[in-house]
Amino acid sequence: MESMGMVLAMIGLGLMVGLSGTGSAVGLVISGEALMGLIKRRPESYGIGLGMASPPATQGLYGFVGYILYSQAITPQITVFQGAVVLGAGLAVGIACLVSAIYQGKICAAGLQAYASGHDVIGQTFVLAAFPEFYAILSLITAILMKALMGM
Repeated sequence: MESMGMVLAMIGLGLMVGLSGTGSAVGLVISGEALMGLIKRRPESYGIGLGMASPPATQGLYGFVGYILYSQAITPQITVFQGAVVLGAGLAVGIACLVSAIYQGKICAAGLQAYASGHDVIGQTFVLAAFPEFYAILSLITAILMKALMGM
C-alpha cells in the first residue's frame, strides 16, 4: 500500500506537469492562429512571426523542470507533510503556468495581428509577453524554495 505522502506527491507532480503543459498548448494555439494570419498576409515574415508566437512554450518547460526537481524526493518513506508540500508546489506551478501561458498567447497573438497590419511592434510584443512569463518563473522559484526549506 502506498503512503498517503506518496499519493499526495504524485498528484502534485501530475498537476505540475499537466496544468503547465496544458497552458503552453493553449497559449501556443492562440498565438499560432495569429501566426497563420500573418503568413497569409506576409509569407516572408514566418521567421519573425514564429519567434513572436513561441513564448507560451516555456511554461510547459517550467512544469517539467519542477517535476525533475521534485521527483527525486519521492520515495516510499515520504511523509504526509512532504507530500503535501509537493502537492502545493504542483498547484502553484501548474496554475501559474496554465494561466500565464494562455494570456501570454493572447499578447503574442495581438502583436502578430498588429505586425500583420504593418505595425513594427516586435519589441513591444516581447516586452509585454515577458510580464506573464515573470509570474510563471516566480512560481517555479517558489517551488524550488519550498523544496529547499523543508530539506528535500
